[in-house]
Amino acid sequence: MKTLGIVAHSAEGGALCYLTVCREGQKRLGPHMHPEIVVSSIPMGSSMPGWESGEHDTIARVLTRGVEQVARAGAGFFICPDNTAHIVLERIADSFPIPGLHIADVVCAELGRCGWKAPGLLGTRLTMTGTVYANRLRGRGHGLLIPDEKRRDAIDHAIFDELCQGVFRPATTDLFVRAIDDLRAAGADCVILGCTEIPLIVSEENSPLPVLDSTRLLAKHAVSEAIDDRPLPPGAAWISRSEWTEPSARS
Repeated sequence: MKTLGIVAHSAEGGALCYLTVCREGQKRLGPHMHPEIVVSSIPMGSSMPGWESGEHDTIARVLTRGVEQVARAGAGFFICPDNTAHIVLERIADSFPIPGLHIADVVCAELGRCGWKAPGLLGTRLTMTGTVYANRLRGRGHGLLIPDEKRRDAIDHAIFDELCQGVFRPATTDLFVRAIDDLRAAGADCVILGCTEIPLIVSEENSPLPVLDSTRLLAKHAVSEAIDDRPLPPGAAWISRSEWTEPSARS
């Protein structure tokens, strides 16, 4: 069994991902069992100046340290439960000592499994307007719907000022639910929860659309990779299994 490295960026998303790996491991392997896990958790505050200024070299150094830490601790591959961080991870992945699972790849695999065609996306401003999801969806023949600029700004502030700091207010949940309802009205048939904290307040129970939970999908695919006895693809920056057909992580 491969050892999994979790390169946490935000604490809340990293914790949810870790717990999901453990719980999925128990389902697959039996009580109290899960793949061996090593975790790096460099404070996100070390990266925030880079996110705020757009100077991504600072972020790259932090993420590289995280991947190197889990690799030295014995991880065979890594996941980073942070969608926005993949903007930088994509740029530097070829330099890492171990390959990773790309969060948008596993979300897109679930999208295809479920047969949805018109996803909406919620996340930080950089995730909603960036290429992490847009490029991978375009490669599968899908477009992408995002909220308008005013709503994007409100969501971005809620993520950084509240969710990432463990603050969960009913009014903020309402903000996200209204944003999903707007996406539904614009033609979306599902919504990608493209920030690993959003599943802490949005679920199938309160969402106007079916949800693609990026945090739990990443964790569940990571368990599948860890218990898969096939070797990792040699020289690959990102692991991609064409036969990924995991059970839905929407429950």
